[in-house]
Amino acid sequence: MTDFTPPIQDFRFLIHDVIGLDTIANLPAFAEVSPDLVDAILEEASKLASSVLAPLNRIGDQEGSKLLDDGTVRTPTGWKEAYAQFCEGGWQGISAPKTEGGMGLPILLGAAVAEMWHASNMAFALCPMLTAGAIEALTIHGSDQQRALYLSRMVSGQWTGTMNLTEPQAGSDLSKVRSLAIPKNDDTYAVTGQKIFITYGDHEMTENIVHLVLARTPDAPDGIKGISLFIVPKFLVSETGEIGPRNDVSCVSLEHKLGIHASPTAVLSFGDQGGAIGYLVGEEGKGLACMFTMMNNARLAVGQQGVAISERAYQHAADYSQQRKQGKALTIDGAPIILHGDVQRMLMRMRSSTEAARALSLYAATQLDLAHSQPDENQRAAAQARADLLIPLVKAWSTDLGVENASLGVQVHGGMGFIEETGAAQHLRDARIAPIYEGTNGIQALDFIGRKVLRDQANALNILITEAHDTVKTALSGDQNGKVQTAARQVQTALEQLSESTNIVLDRCSSDAAMAQALASPYLRQAALCVSGWLMLRALMIASSSPEVTDFLSGKVKSCQFFFSQLLPEAAFMAAQIANCSESELHEPQPLF
Repeated sequence: MTDFTPPIQDFRFLIHDVIGLDTIANLPAFAEVSPDLVDAILEEASKLASSVLAPLNRIGDQEGSKLLDDGTVRTPTGWKEAYAQFCEGGWQGISAPKTEGGMGLPILLGAAVAEMWHASNMAFALCPMLTAGAIEALTIHGSDQQRALYLSRMVSGQWTGTMNLTEPQAGSDLSKVRSLAIPKNDDTYAVTGQKIFITYGDHEMTENIVHLVLARTPDAPDGIKGISLFIVPKFLVSETGEIGPRNDVSCVSLEHKLGIHASPTAVLSFGDQGGAIGYLVGEEGKGLACMFTMMNNARLAVGQQGVAISERAYQHAADYSQQRKQGKALTIDGAPIILHGDVQRMLMRMRSSTEAARALSLYAATQLDLAHSQPDENQRAAAQARADLLIPLVKAWSTDLGVENASLGVQVHGGMGFIEETGAAQHLRDARIAPIYEGTNGIQALDFIGRKVLRDQANALNILITEAHDTVKTALSGDQNGKVQTAARQVQTALEQLSESTNIVLDRCSSDAAMAQALASPYLRQAALCVSGWLMLRALMIASSSPEVTDFLSGKVKSCQFFFSQLLPEAAFMAAQIANCSESELHEPQPLF
């Protein structure tokens, strides 16, 4: 497997120029965040990603994590040592509050760094990703005592965190959760039940694991209103944080998966010896609201996994295409395959879509920063509404791209891509989980069309579309060159088509759940293409007007142009699907034959 070089230039360009660091640096919470600090953080993260995590990616895939006969879980060779280096750098707490020992840096910067972790070693990065979500959930919903006991140790990486939702009978439908939490006389609960698909549910890298578990109390009503959230640590701890006896939670088995082999995906059993001791987070019956805090964090992070695996697959394929010689091109017999037009097409599609998805994910992260730290209440609410709108786009579209681009990476390799020794197949295997976990992409589409568009009659989306049209107007002015104006007209058309699709959705789906389900996925993809197209237009305007002439900027212009000519037109296809769809075309619920 080839080396990995984090795309620092693109991160800098997006943060400093396209999104604009001043968007958040002017906030009181980030007054000390300078361009130099951002660049220094990116450089240091790049070193760890490329020199420590990336070399372990292949090892982790081949060895996997193992459940030993004594019930303990062991991660692959080098994992524990790499995690120690990760913690020494303070990386777990990059966006965590300074009061808890974190760096207190913007989510925007944390998102850029997280993409490096996922691109270098997706299976490894899942551990800090879940811990970050648990940190946010406890920061917002935990009691003073819980925050004092758990947060600083999780922020430092001394303890890791997990999210325990899924049960054999309760996947996406959390109303079916059966795990039980019986109150005891000392303000604790006895938790019993089984949870499946628990990422890093057990491992040896840290002295403790803080499980956040959804369960029902005995008198709780049916459905989601009866679900509460509990802290169930692997080891019980004293009030001062000393590790005590093992809690009644055990790893029953590890799943054998298509990809991310190094990530121990555990089946956890709670209460085999009478009940695991759990501590209520927030109020009884409010567990799902608490967990959604963690899930939103995770959904943005999973979207970044799609961007990350696209970047890794692209670099791998581009490197191979320069080394592999086959056929005749430009009068060269035995030419590197990168000289063949179809290979160039595949590589450009991988590169351009990856850069567009990266811009979208970082822009969404910026909105979260504004939602958390903007002093003005109305502006905070507007930013949160936009973040809520964007997160399903990031999660679904980016992870679909991850699979598509990893598959293209295999195709560039030809027959050797189908052979495990080249490493191209691992990217495709690893990528395939991302459209499934943390809410399938179908669920993201339903969330987008239902909660984010229909619920507010597309108000948040229309505000964004109006802002995008303002950019188009600027791009069409006489001050811009022909490349920019051509792109602006393409984006303008796409935005108009999105507005038309939105009107169809509002008209046909408000009282028709079946139609909403039929239109949700193409509508989400259309919206994602249009919003990322707007951001790519901003990138093109900056790159093409720069007085500097660099390889990076020239490449950015080319990448943007490819997006507008080859990728953005797919939005028109989605618009046609939406306009033409009828309930009569939906699949029969019963077998036809």
